[in-house]
Amino acid sequence: MPVNRINATLTAEQREKAKTALATLSEALPFLIDLGSEERTSMPKFGEANRSFVVKALAIAEAHPEILPGGLSVEEFRADVQLIEALYPIRHAAETLFRKIEDSYFAAGSEAYVSALLVYQYAKVHNLNTGALEETLDDLGRRFARKARKSSEAP
Repeated sequence: MPVNRINATLTAEQREKAKTALATLSEALPFLIDLGSEERTSMPKFGEANRSFVVKALAIAEAHPEILPGGLSVEEFRADVQLIEALYPIRHAAETLFRKIEDSYFAAGSEAYVSALLVYQYAKVHNLNTGALEETLDDLGRRFARKARKSSEAP
């Protein structure tokens, strides 16, 4: 029998409360942007390892502004670093929550799928004896239908 890792019910009230909380979070951070995939891939990558590098580079820029080109604004650099540092704990908390939501969704889906496979197998056995579930089984069986492979024709 399937392993039951999660046993929960999400009420309509809980769902609405969660959606409201997410909307409140979104409203609290009105400056958030949404990068397109091309724009994101064209930008230099920033990750945990680069975070300390950026903070240390800011310290150098603040201590020695005379070494910097005129086009580099230490104030804008400082503002970006301050935003990174301010968003970091929020991002971490959101990632942790998202991972829990994703894991719960995955576990519930996996458990439901295992149960559905069992139901499908038992329905096929039952149908062999009665034929009563033929149409339903055809519908369920479409999930497992394989697409015909394209045959390569010789020239």
